This record gives sequence, structure tokens and C-alpha cells, in this order.
Amino acid sequence: MSRGRVLGALAVVAAVVAADQLSKSLAQSALESGDVHILGPLDLELSYNPGVAFGLGRGLSPALVVAGVMIVVAVLAMTTSLRSPPSAAAGLVAGGAVSNLADRLFRGHGGAVIDWIHLSHWPTFNLADSCIVVGVGLLVLSGYRRQGSHAPA
Repeated sequence: MSRGRVLGALAVVAAVVAADQLSKSLAQSALESGDVHILGPLDLELSYNPGVAFGLGRGLSPALVVAGVMIVVAVLAMTTSLRSPPSAAAGLVAGGAVSNLADRLFRGHGGAVIDWIHLSHWPTFNLADSCIVVGVGLLVLSGYRRQGSHAPA
């Protein structure tokens, strides 16, 4: 087990949680009076998502909390077997999950997560969601690269 990989992943987790929670607090404060159009398809719209991605799973907050904790533990445990860049990607996934869990447990919106970034024709999301998607993408890409390096010549 590499202590450096785990510490690196935990640093990424902390940075994601801090940035996401700050952005949600700022969005909540700034968008209470209404939506803001930024440019083209990008709007800032305050919403509270009681489900998972795209609003699915409404009413399952207790199960979502348990699932979220299990995901965070599994992702962080996985960092011990990953090289440095993929362990940072795992930190993105875990950080996003931890921050959305923090919303469900501590923000007092009935287990809902604050979403505030809206692109036309796409559900509203937040920074934590973006980190999860990017982190999973990087982990998948690193897996393909690793498989390609072991392919027979």
C-alpha cells in the first residue's frame, strides 16, 4: 500500500468537498431571487435534487446515503492499488460523493442535494457531479491504457 497515493487521493477529496460546498453555498445565496443566464445554453438555476442523477430515485434518501458511503469506502480502498494519476481520479469520485452526502446529511433540505449548473437539454447538476463524471472517465481511460500496455505484440 502506498501511503502517498492514499494521501494524494484524500487531498483531492478535501479539495473537491471544499470547492463544491463553497460553490453550493454561493449559488444558494445568489440564486434565491431567481435564475441567471450566463451564455448560450448555460444558466445558473437553483434546485434541490432528492434523488440521484437526473432526479431518479426520489424518496430513497436513506438508501442513497448508505450507497454513497459504500461507494466512498470502495473508491478510497481502491486507491491503494492505483498509480498516482488514477488515484487522483479516484479522489475526484470520492470527493464528489462525500460532498453530495454532506448535502443529504447536513444541509437540511430533506436529504436533497443542491444543484445549480444548468445546460439546456441537460438536467441541472453541481460541481461534485462534474467531479464524479470526470473521475470515472479518467479511471476508465486509465484502465484502457493499462489493458493496452499488456496486449500481446
